[in-house]
Formats: sequence, C-alpha cells, structure tokens
Amino acid sequence: MDYLEVEGQHKLNGEVVISGAKNAALPLIAATILSDKDVILKNLPDVVDIKTLLKLLKMLGAEVEYDNHQARINCANINSTKAIYEIVSQMRASILVLGPLLSRFKEASVSLPGGCAIGQRPIDLHLKAIEAMGAEVKLEQGYVVAKAPQEGLRGAKIIFDKVTVGGTENALMAAAMANGVTEIVNAAREPEVVQLAQMLNMGGAKVEGIGTSKLKVHGTGGEPLHFKEPIEVIPDRIEAGTYLCMGAITYSELTLKNINIEHIQTTIDKLEDMGCSFENPTSTTLTIKPPKQLKKVNIVTAEYPGFPTDMQAQFMAVATLADEESLIEERLFENRFMHVSELNRLGADIWLKGNVAAIKPVDELIGADVMATDLRASSALVIAALAAKGTTRIRRIYHLDRGYDRLEEKLQKLGAKIVRKKS
Repeated sequence: MDYLEVEGQHKLNGEVVISGAKNAALPLIAATILSDKDVILKNLPDVVDIKTLLKLLKMLGAEVEYDNHQARINCANINSTKAIYEIVSQMRASILVLGPLLSRFKEASVSLPGGCAIGQRPIDLHLKAIEAMGAEVKLEQGYVVAKAPQEGLRGAKIIFDKVTVGGTENALMAAAMANGVTEIVNAAREPEVVQLAQMLNMGGAKVEGIGTSKLKVHGTGGEPLHFKEPIEVIPDRIEAGTYLCMGAITYSELTLKNINIEHIQTTIDKLEDMGCSFENPTSTTLTIKPPKQLKKVNIVTAEYPGFPTDMQAQFMAVATLADEESLIEERLFENRFMHVSELNRLGADIWLKGNVAAIKPVDELIGADVMATDLRASSALVIAALAAKGTTRIRRIYHLDRGYDRLEEKLQKLGAKIVRKKS
C-alpha cells in the first residue's frame, strides 16, 4: 500500500497551478446524463473520485473518453439506470446520478452511498426533494429505488430543512427536465452549485436566482439538454486553501495561479488574522507572505460563504505552531475531528470538547508515523509534516488520492522533500 514520506522543515518557494475543483466536476459529470449528445468537460482534476464517477457512467452505458484533464461524455445510449454498490460504496458523490437518471429515464436505482467516514450525512433531503416532484421512492436491499410518474417529474416547491449541497444539486438536475417550474428554498450557495446551475442554463433549462438561497428552475418538459460549448471546471478552492496553509506553516512565500479569489476569501481572511499578508492579488493569482510568527485563530465552520468545513483540518495543523491557543468549532459534521489524534502523534497539543477543538501552541512538531482518516485530514497531516522536525510517514493516502491532483509532484516542484513509497 502506498504511503508518503515527508522530510520536514524545508522552505517552499515558487508557483503552483491549482487544478479544477473535484466538488464542482462531479455534479457536472452527473449532469451529462441529462443530454443525449456529446458533452465536453475541461479542466477535470486527475483524481480517483473523477475516474470513479466516469467508470459508473460507462457501466450505465455511456460513451466516455478521458485524457489530459478533458472528457467527452455521450449518454445517448444509456441502457441501465442502476448504480451498483461496488461503485457507489467507494464515493458518496455517486448519489448525484439519482436526480438526472430519474429526470431523463423516469426511473433510477442507486445504492446507498459510502465515502469519507466524517459523519452521518444522510440522503433523506435528496429523497424528499424528488418525492415532492412526484417520484415514488422505496428502499430495497440497500438501494434507493425511485420511479417518476409516466408523464415525468413535475415542478414543485422544495423547502430544505437545512442547507445541503448534494441535495440542492440533485434537486436542480431532477428539475432540469421536469414539467413546469420547481422552486428550491434554502438552497446551497457554494460555487459548485452555481456552476452546475450555469451549466443547466447552457443546456436549455432555465435557472433563476443563481448564487442565492432561492432557486427557480423552468424544466424542459422532458426534452434532453444540449450542451453545444465545452464546459470548463472552476478552480478548486479547497486545493488553493491547502497550499496557502502549506505556505503559512513553513513560513514560505508561494504564488498560486488559476484561482478564483472570490471563492477563497474566507480562507484569506483567516490567514490574515494569523498575520499573513498577500501580494499582487488578481482574480486568478495570489502570493502569500507569512509573518515572522503565526498568530492564533478562531474559526467556526459554516455553509458558503462562511468558513468551509473542508478547510478546518488544514487550519488546525497550521494553528499548532501559532503564538497562542486557537479555537475551532465544527458546526456541519459531528465526526470531523478524527485527525486530532494523528496531529497529536506529531507533537501537537489539541483538546476536544464536543464539537470544539482547542489547539494549544507547541514549540515544534516532530515527525512520526501517522494515518489518514479522510480526504481533508490527510492533507492536514501533509501540512503538519512539512513543518515537523525529522521524517513523517503518512499511511492510507488513498484518501488523499481521491481529491488532490498530483500533490507530491506539485510539492516537489516547490522544494518539499516528499516521496511516495510502497510498504
């Protein structure tokens, strides 16, 4: 099994190009099911989750060509509407095929999802949304089995009890080919949701209120969507934030290219709180300049445009070397502090009380053997390892491979001493 070996306390320097956003690319891939013609997606990150969802589409009968961060997908001849357990269990985002399959083919059978073990993350809100649109939903032998009325899904008013990114995306795709108008209230506002809505508009649906918590979707009444132009995936705001944290903890100036600065503003704000400054910012580039000593930070995770839960672990790693005690409150997932024990193995001093972590400062981190528990926890361990004295070996990095495009290669170019090895 692969692991990463990191020799810490080396300065980083140079430029890093940020890849396309995994969390934006996945719903775009699922949305190609709504079309019966070629769809071209560009700037796809070369990560396991993308390959997994493309494999699922192939298993459903789609034609897929994928090379050099670009895919051509044609779902004209899909001959199955069943997303099997073997694929869905590897990745939660597979549930995103539920809405488009149901909207276009009037039926779908999707295994209950797997993925990172960072909390329950139930799909009840996804199911309530499609039921509101007239679908009949049953749970049979671990599968969600959904059937639309003979005339297809119908527009409805969907009010989410809480903000759900995946639920909003599934509702948008289900509504795209429905009859009539669907209103989605308390919709997620993440950049990934915005890009999906923009894509649906390009294909012939009509989505109003993009970027707000109230979306209105005018469905095509059963007509498949047609995407005439290639769609380019937006930059990955979490990858960008991760590299900024790497610059901060190693006291290194790094320049990020191919970013959307608006999408990472909360990350920038918190790093400024820690004493970092930023040079030459444009809409697509940014250079971080860390201070001589990092300051404490207090963070509460929230839905976009608040502080992203996907950056919580990375900031916790940085805060271990701050001047005073930092506090991080996790409000979105009840089990997203599994990286704490591994950071403590590296010499951190982190205490938990419920959903709040207190990060007491230490003079230095010391290399050790650690184990990744989920995608973002694994990147936090890399961040800590870059600053730790000695050598750190990070195991179970298949989590890392799910969401970071060529991480060790990019870090090596920045001067990090990091190699992938087999045990």
